[in-house]
Amino acid sequence: MSAYLIVALSAFLAATLVPFYSEVILVPLLLQGLDAVMLWTAATAGNTMGAAVNWGLGRFLLHYQHRPWFPVTPYRLGRAQRWFQRYGVWSLLLAWLPIGGDALTLVAGFLRVRFWIFFLLTGIGKGARYATVIWLTWATGV
Repeated sequence: MSAYLIVALSAFLAATLVPFYSEVILVPLLLQGLDAVMLWTAATAGNTMGAAVNWGLGRFLLHYQHRPWFPVTPYRLGRAQRWFQRYGVWSLLLAWLPIGGDALTLVAGFLRVRFWIFFLLTGIGKGARYATVIWLTWATGV
């Protein structure tokens, strides 16, 4: 399997409700000398697609929110909805945050944010995140 596909899959998983950090895959591959632009592209695409899964879950599964298996507690859901409504769709630029980012993408689906706006803003934010990770890796030589 290609290293770039592995990065994309790890980034995809990291963006869903699965607890995972794609940097544990991305940084070592970057330090091995793999193409940074390709790594950035794979990570950004995978992470954005994972967020799209969350959007879809939010869009179609809201009516199950009171079931015990629902992935977001009512408290966290309400908090994320209030935050999202306060800051609007621009908050999707922060969907890369390790705490609250996944909830934002679910809430965007719950609130029926247009998919193309969701995808564009989420992709920009996630792309900026991976560009920062790559830059910091180069700058620190970790």
